[in-house]
Amino acid sequence: MNEVLGYLRTWKFWKELIIMTVGMTFGAAGVYYFLVPSKLIIGSISGLSIVFSTLLGGIGIQIKVSTMVIILNAFLLVLAWFLIGKEFGAKTVYTALILGPLMDLLAWIKPYEQLIGQGQTSVMGDPWLDLLCFVLMLSISQAILFNINASTGGLDILAKIINKYLHFDIGTSVTVAGVAICCTAFAINPFHMVILGIVGTWINGLALDYFTASLNRKKRVCIISDRYEEIREYIIHTLNRGCSLYPLKGGYKEEDKTEIQALLANNEFAALMDFLKKNQIDHFLTAGNVSEVYGKWNSSKKSRKPQDIENQPEVDQ
Repeated sequence: MNEVLGYLRTWKFWKELIIMTVGMTFGAAGVYYFLVPSKLIIGSISGLSIVFSTLLGGIGIQIKVSTMVIILNAFLLVLAWFLIGKEFGAKTVYTALILGPLMDLLAWIKPYEQLIGQGQTSVMGDPWLDLLCFVLMLSISQAILFNINASTGGLDILAKIINKYLHFDIGTSVTVAGVAICCTAFAINPFHMVILGIVGTWINGLALDYFTASLNRKKRVCIISDRYEEIREYIIHTLNRGCSLYPLKGGYKEEDKTEIQALLANNEFAALMDFLKKNQIDHFLTAGNVSEVYGKWNSSKKSRKPQDIENQPEVDQ
């Protein structure tokens, strides 16, 4: 109990709470303003909720989409807790439970009916534009939340399960789970709208992979220099990152050289380039983007400036 109370008083807890709220606001706005009015059924729990709400309404049982979202998420949260982990499950409890209330809040602030022009059936007036706007907002929301080991709930829980146990990319996992949900739309929508939803689910998977990769992107740096020891010292003691040294022989003069390889955050890579320039260190450097890192990489260092971590002990990657 004391451990839980101690965590609630940390900046990490409040920072992630703010991030989750902002991320879910994007998702709720996408669902309420672009999905609900057009009745587009994208592969998501929100889309499945629209199907169930419409079908139940047809037999006289009126349940709001926001309420149906809460009911379906409650079931999936149990799966998340046992199959993915307590941290993911606990964070997803919060994000899943605020989706419905956020939609109701947006309906109170600015009902989508006020944004629909005369003769239109949706906010944008075209299902393709509604689809693109929704996918953009949902993908941003998902990428923000996945980056802190949370999710928007619903479909993301199914996608995370597929990602964890079948090792698919997270975007592919979203697409696989989403297409199955899209097929339920045959119960309320014409064929062309169902196909539109499947296309939207596929685009959502591509966009999610792009935004997730952008948020997690690191630089894999390879440097060849006669002053490699200075560079090694800077990487270890100033950037507080690990590095690897590889002996090699130059192909032109057949001289023995040493290559340094390191994995750096973008701000650390910029600091390293500045260090090389200021100290006029002759070097040959290549750098490539890495979107996924496993092992001992400490992601909390991403936001730390080099001057804040000077003279810290060596940390292996």
